[in-house]
Amino acid sequence: MPRFAYPCPDCRTTTNLHGPDCRFDGEPWADIEKSYTDIIAVLTTDSHAEGELREAVHGRWDALHAAALDRLRHEKRVIENDGALRLLTADEFRETVSEPSFEPMQTIYEKGSVPGTHDNAVFAMIAWYEMVGLSWPETRENVVEWLHKSGTWSRGGFEESSPEELVESKRHVYEAGYGWKEKAQSAKSVIDRNL
Repeated sequence: MPRFAYPCPDCRTTTNLHGPDCRFDGEPWADIEKSYTDIIAVLTTDSHAEGELREAVHGRWDALHAAALDRLRHEKRVIENDGALRLLTADEFRETVSEPSFEPMQTIYEKGSVPGTHDNAVFAMIAWYEMVGLSWPETRENVVEWLHKSGTWSRGGFEESSPEELVESKRHVYEAGYGWKEKAQSAKSVIDRNL
C-alpha cells in the first residue's frame, strides 16, 4: 500500500528542518499537514473543479493549500480529467509511479543499467520507489521486475546470485530514505554513453 508523509510542498522535508530557501520554513507543521488533509478529505468524496475544491476545504484557502495541491499533482496523487480534480486510488497511484516518466529515472527504467553503474542505478530505483511512497515489498517487487524487464540482470556484473538477493542487499537505501537524484544522474550519464 503506498504511503504518504505530507511533505513540505516546497522543499519536500517531512520534518521541521526545511531547505535553506523554503518559502514555508517556520510554518507550523500542523498547518502543513492540514493543507493536505483539507484537500484530500474533499477529494475522497468526489471529483471537483479546482474552484469547487477551494470553496469546499475547511477554513480559508491559502498559499499553503495551493502549494499542497501543486505537490499532489506533481507527485501524481491528484489528476485532472475534463476540468475536475480526482484523487487516485492506491492501486491507480501504484500503477502510475511504477514506471518513472521523467529524466533521469525514465532512462534508467526504460534502458536498464550497464556494468559500471549498477550500484547507482539500483540505488536510484530503490530510492525512487521509497520517495513516491511504495512499501518495501512493493519496492522490492518493482525493482526485481525492472532488473529482468530492462535486461539489466542479463547484462551481468553482479556479485549477488539473484535479483532478489541484490535488492535485499540494498534494503538500507529504502530504510534510510536516501535521495535518488544524484545517483540517477550518474547512472543515466553512463547508460547514455553505453547503450
